[in-house]
Amino acid sequence: MIRKKEAGIYREYESLLDALGLAKRRDVRVCAVGAGGKTSLLKCLASEYRQRGIPVAVTTTTHMYAEEKPWFLLEQSREKAAEILSREGVVFLGRPDRDGKMRAPDEAWMQEILALPFPVLIEGDGARMLPLKAPGGREPVIPACATHVLSVYGMQALGGRMQDVCFRADLAAGLLGRRPEDPVREEDIALLAAHPEGGRKAVPERAACITVLAQADLPGRMAAAERIGRTVPGEVLLSGRMEDRL
Repeated sequence: MIRKKEAGIYREYESLLDALGLAKRRDVRVCAVGAGGKTSLLKCLASEYRQRGIPVAVTTTTHMYAEEKPWFLLEQSREKAAEILSREGVVFLGRPDRDGKMRAPDEAWMQEILALPFPVLIEGDGARMLPLKAPGGREPVIPACATHVLSVYGMQALGGRMQDVCFRADLAAGLLGRRPEDPVREEDIALLAAHPEGGRKAVPERAACITVLAQADLPGRMAAAERIGRTVPGEVLLSGRMEDRL
């Protein structure tokens, strides 16, 4: 389920690429930031590119999980990256890290990745899988060349205590004038998404910033997501839980 706010109403789309207007572009650098669900969102985008025969690279400026899949490459090798792309249509690039994760490529390798002549998808921070987040002092890490920033918020957070459902709850509470023990309201998600130290933090001037309200297909959440989306400026996507198609 993917719906996009257009002129105050919501239009249904069958794919993320079409909803974001990226289907015909090869020069995009899409960075996902914010709450848990970023990896699933990027994997869904990567799967759509792959299904359309468009090569795509996925990487991170911080950390993400490294899976035992043939499209993960945790070493700097142009030859192996090209071989994986030719065979799989997608490649995930990074360096080995602890706890089953991969970390960002070194600076020189990252610059090569960002210069590739096809779409590159980037995970720009972590949220410990919680549905809400306020970025820390050095977060998010968004490349200056990013063309699109997807700022993710999970509707699962609605009604939960901020300290239970939000990564860096103290920071979020400070931005919102709330307390960590307070329940998360619709207006809290909307304000955090639009805040210059929240969902709009570190977004490059020329990049499109799209708020993604994920898990909107949870029981009782769709109407709330629609109301939140109408109060958030700019582009807003409502999405269901993303199916892992890679």
